[in-house]
Amino acid sequence: MRETPEDLEELQDLLDSSLSRSTSHLRSIITERTLTAEQLTQVLTGMCTLALSTVTAKGEPRISGADGHFLQGKWHFGTARTAAKARHLAARPAASVAHMRGEDLGVFTHGRVEILNPQDGEPAADWPDLLTYFKEFYGDGAFDWDNEVVYYRLHPHWMTVYAPDVDKLTAE
Repeated sequence: MRETPEDLEELQDLLDSSLSRSTSHLRSIITERTLTAEQLTQVLTGMCTLALSTVTAKGEPRISGADGHFLQGKWHFGTARTAAKARHLAARPAASVAHMRGEDLGVFTHGRVEILNPQDGEPAADWPDLLTYFKEFYGDGAFDWDNEVVYYRLHPHWMTVYAPDVDKLTAE
């Protein structure tokens, strides 16, 4: 777990406020079938496959896959600088992601992305630490980390979790 107590508090506030602002239908499904911030960070370790939703210039939705890493209570993911989703996110940084594990877990997030390693301009202050993490995970020579890939952090304004069997998830 890489989260500070402040990260966990911020994430718990987000989960609570998101659920309280949700429809009665969603609350009827999620309430009593969710995880706390601490449980969520214990479950979302390593690489998690994400369904990433972006929007084209014409306002058309596009969905694609991405390797997601849940670090400090936020999703981090990358793609090739030449990918369509990179162009979409550069022009329209609003995004949604979903991570699902069959019927056991669903994490749904809406927010805005921050580019962590822009080609022009200053990288995010924590980019060196994140780059170390990604190089350890994927291998130092997996990419041309400066020119080939772009990494994002999704700053969520809404997130909810569906987990019908908390004991099963936290035991794994």
